[in-house]
Amino acid sequence: MSKMRVVQVGEPKGPFELVEREIPEPAAGWVRLKVEACGICHSDVLTKEGILPGIQYPRVPGHEVAGTIDAIGAGVVGWTEGQRVGVGWHGGYCGHCEPCRRGQFFACEWGQITGITYDGGYGDYMVAHASALALLPEKLSAVEAGPLVCAGVTTFNSLRNSGARPNDLVAVLGLGGLGHLGVQFAAKMGFKTVAIARGSDKEPLARQLGAHHYIDSQAQDPAAELVKMGGAKIILATVTNAEAMTATLGGLGVNGKLMVLGAPDKPLEVPAFLLIVGSRSVAGWYSGTSIDSQDTLSFSNLTGVRAMTEVYPLERAAEAYERMMSGKARFRVVLTTS
Repeated sequence: MSKMRVVQVGEPKGPFELVEREIPEPAAGWVRLKVEACGICHSDVLTKEGILPGIQYPRVPGHEVAGTIDAIGAGVVGWTEGQRVGVGWHGGYCGHCEPCRRGQFFACEWGQITGITYDGGYGDYMVAHASALALLPEKLSAVEAGPLVCAGVTTFNSLRNSGARPNDLVAVLGLGGLGHLGVQFAAKMGFKTVAIARGSDKEPLARQLGAHHYIDSQAQDPAAELVKMGGAKIILATVTNAEAMTATLGGLGVNGKLMVLGAPDKPLEVPAFLLIVGSRSVAGWYSGTSIDSQDTLSFSNLTGVRAMTEVYPLERAAEAYERMMSGKARFRVVLTTS
């Protein structure tokens, strides 16, 4: 049997291990991908540290995958060998449980998570459920596409489902791995885009990404500044700091909504009276399914939205992961297999 390289985690909190395995054959309903690139996401910590219960080890992380179909399992229709595809966090759905029958595929009772319930993209090959595949536009490289099927779909899909319309004021809190894409999408969708981040040094980047306004949360009160602009229809919270989210709530306009994408480790404090008097709301947003990823890729290809990336070869996965965890990467770290 032919061999492939993968970077696996042997046990919870264990080190990354570069090992050889046999190249897997896809089961019925699954396809095999020749991986070209795989982004490293902060959510990979769930596999690395064993935070989610039930993970079977050894496990190969990675849910920002871009590659080419090179084998197809029985019963798979609509996909052919040679197609370039992406696979994100949503690793597939059954199609017959009650949430699926109601069109809520993200809530599938069987729902798979790439790199958690089955092996992900830190390797030369992987198998994925056919329902997890998103078609890649021809002009997008694998390195460009990988982050878009995770950070990209999370920001794009939340904004397009937010209820905001072109010319509405939309603020993006945070200018990191999620936020730098959120600013681009918001501007390209026709929103009056406000970037909120810490420090005046980030303003040039925010403007470069398309922000019409910049708020330095270290020197200014974000809520007060948003009120001066008329109040935000949407605040897209991409940070993982609960206090920073709470500090923006007073900047919501009437019927405004705080959309939470980052997951703080502390509870979010929300003044009930503020919600009541302005009919304001707070909501979370799941990233999306494969067709949402495909829409994200198509929109990005059309409008020029791209992630800023740092690229490492597969064999340096441990170093690349530490770079991501340090918070110093600008802004997505991507592994390549060749």
